[in-house]
Amino acid sequence: MTDSKSPYTALARTWRPRSFAEVTGQEHVLRALANALSSGRVHHAFLFAGTRGVGKTTIARILAKCLNCERGVQATPCGECASCREIDAGRSIDLIEVDAASRTRVDDTRELLENVQYAPTRSRYKIYLIDEVHMLSAHSFNALLKTLEEPPPHVKFLLATTDPHRLPVTVLSRCLQFNLKRLPAALIGARLTQILQAERIEFEPAAVQLLAQAGDGSLRDALSLLDQLLAYGNGRALQADTRAMLGSVQREHVVRLAELLASGDGAALLAYVEELEQSSPDYALLLEQLAALLQRVACKQIVPGYEGDELHSPELLGRLATQISPEDTQLFYQTAIIGRRDLGLAPDPPTGFRMSLIRMLAFRLPAAPTASATNVAPASTTGPGGGLTHAAASGPAGASAAPAPGLPPSAPAAVAEGAAASVDWPALLETLDVRGAARELAANCIWVGREGATVRLALDSARATARTRGAEDKLAQALGRHFGGPLRLEIGVTSDAARTPARIAAATQAARQAQLHATFEADPMVSALKQRFGAVVLPDSVQRLDSND
Repeated sequence: MTDSKSPYTALARTWRPRSFAEVTGQEHVLRALANALSSGRVHHAFLFAGTRGVGKTTIARILAKCLNCERGVQATPCGECASCREIDAGRSIDLIEVDAASRTRVDDTRELLENVQYAPTRSRYKIYLIDEVHMLSAHSFNALLKTLEEPPPHVKFLLATTDPHRLPVTVLSRCLQFNLKRLPAALIGARLTQILQAERIEFEPAAVQLLAQAGDGSLRDALSLLDQLLAYGNGRALQADTRAMLGSVQREHVVRLAELLASGDGAALLAYVEELEQSSPDYALLLEQLAALLQRVACKQIVPGYEGDELHSPELLGRLATQISPEDTQLFYQTAIIGRRDLGLAPDPPTGFRMSLIRMLAFRLPAAPTASATNVAPASTTGPGGGLTHAAASGPAGASAAPAPGLPPSAPAAVAEGAAASVDWPALLETLDVRGAARELAANCIWVGREGATVRLALDSARATARTRGAEDKLAQALGRHFGGPLRLEIGVTSDAARTPARIAAATQAARQAQLHATFEADPMVSALKQRFGAVVLPDSVQRLDSND
């Protein structure tokens, strides 16, 4: 526990790992380093890349301890010898730490490296730890490169950067590069809990979860936020204080929005939004947290035993999972993240937020169908998120069985009253941004109808192999872009010889080829060759040549 009489040290410094065993995450890096140290195959230059606060400099310092520990080069430094203690205290004369952001000039680099040739003062190796190495100038890199090419045996380079793409390839090729990952919120939360328990600080698990998420993959950022929270909350880490400090939206507001969306009560939903506007909430954060809740609901729907987390109880998720259909969950989630992305394009944030909620209700799926469409077999449906569920290509109760206007009499009909009809599917297909397998699938379908957020097609039974999950996903996305919102695609199968775009194109081509063949046969020269030499015209060999051929 921190001594209240001593000067306060930030938690990120107090709890900085001093051995590989204390490092949170990054097992892929630690294992490689431990194996290299144990086998004695230690490269002369290491590059640690990753976003802020994931352990680049910390791992580099531990590696320096491993190399200069007085008990020998090993993966577990003793932490007790003079070398280990000096490195921990930041006063080792043979560990030269440099912030490249403040020493970008070539003269600085030359001055730094001019003593490379000399042996270390006390330790086994002279170690150069260069942080934010990508900030060096081109001339500085050239000066560093010469030393990296032919380093003295007593020198090791440990480089750290948040932007490895800005390093010259010549430098990268001379280093062992380790890419450190952003830490999952679960790992950050576990580490925060461990620290809070060791410091004997009162805390609530939900507050820890909020801090872990706010850390955005960086343990150091999460610890800095924890320090700020302890100052704000008078030495306690409570959920209410955390939300107030982070500016988070109250969880109850997000849950209430989800419940109103589940009920489909637009009037109550808009009335609740008006109440929220009185407190001037962060609308981007509202949509973000609504999407996070819907993601957990989706997990509960697909895995009934899903237990949720500290922010959302299993009981809450179970209740919402039964109130919202899986298809609507996907639709609401997709609309929330798109609405958050486009919030800056709205006339103002409240309008953009309100329109996102209205869009969720406008495009939600109708009630489960009870009447099947003629000649259309059960098929897979593609939801707004691209997922596939099993459903029948049928309309709601009371749907008309008559073919939609503009479709051939043999086409299956599933167009209910108010559904989009009179669609020229071949012409529409020409405007869709689809290629490859998705276009092949579309070309072998006929338009059945559209009802709200559902588009129904029927696939030529002779081309059943054209249907793949990837093709359906891409076609659904293209239709959504065309109609201006997420769509659910239902594809049935028709046993009739339907006039699909592919069949129409084939018939047109066959007619043109027949006409071309007849014209060729009627040519006087061809007739003469046939009569005199018994020549035979191969139909497939007759082709039209353009004037420029």
